[in-house]
Amino acid sequence: MVGVVVIAAVALAAGYLLGRLRPWQRLGNWAVDQVRFTGAWARGGAGRQAVVVLAHAVTAPRTIWRIMRAPATDAPVPVPVRDPDWVANRTHHDKGGTP
Repeated sequence: MVGVVVIAAVALAAGYLLGRLRPWQRLGNWAVDQVRFTGAWARGGAGRQAVVVLAHAVTAPRTIWRIMRAPATDAPVPVPVRDPDWVANRTHHDKGGTP
């Protein structure tokens, strides 16, 4: 009888802590941040990419399913034109001013 009470108390405490810490939501937020905001996430190697994609797939399966069902775009991504003297060529609008 005492063992059942201890097990129930431990289960309630664990549930409370998991509810407060929200590890599932934190893992999902981390995966989304890695994919969305860390543009160089691919430089982390195949192992890191696999962990990020797996974490994202586990925490957001509907999003992954929607992404996988979307057709690939055939339009090439335009390469940005680099101006070596961009500081001298900035306009007042580029500096944060009004046009």
